[in-house]
Amino acid sequence: MAKASDRETLRLHGPAGNLEAVLEIPPQTAVKAVAILCHPHPLHQGTMQNKVVYTLARAMNELGIIALRFNFRGVGGSDGVYADGEGEIEDVEAVADYVRERWPGAELWLAGFSFGAVVSARAAGMLLPTQLISIAPAVNILGRELTSPPAMPWLVVQGEKDDVVPAGEVVDWVNTLNPAPELVLLPEAGHFFHGCLVELRNILVNKLGPVTENNDRKS
Repeated sequence: MAKASDRETLRLHGPAGNLEAVLEIPPQTAVKAVAILCHPHPLHQGTMQNKVVYTLARAMNELGIIALRFNFRGVGGSDGVYADGEGEIEDVEAVADYVRERWPGAELWLAGFSFGAVVSARAAGMLLPTQLISIAPAVNILGRELTSPPAMPWLVVQGEKDDVVPAGEVVDWVNTLNPAPELVLLPEAGHFFHGCLVELRNILVNKLGPVTENNDRKS
């Protein structure tokens, strides 16, 4: 039986006050990468406890990657108030500063779900992570706000039965990007991936891993 990940609760310094966070560290001898995970919209009950974000954390740990979930400003135990996506980008930058100070030799990964996918993709242009992961990205916002696609490897996973972020809009948007991210469609998945979370985790693990000591991926 695999050893469980170590878990730390954190209060990170952010631009609007402290940010509530949870760190999950898989059993390993060396830190290879740290993934910052961004949750869905704060004004629509989005928190770091969201099941899709939790699934992202599980997948990262399975890959041997540290997962750092956190609540944006004004959510849960995080200080401040919702800042229309702009302040939330600053929150991601503050979390990234913590990661890079604590693990200076590790890769930084960014991932997000829905609103969190928008925030993490916009932050990627400044933070330059090794890997970007977008789950059901709100392309009506991202297509308007993202002036140029991030240059790093980028995986987009989208449910074909999503009634919040229509799959056709995501496909059309991805086709406008150069370079285009890798797009994976889940035929039976809705926006919250009910009944498809195991499949989502498997896709993430198979597409992204494993990360090895010399940063090579399996083909």
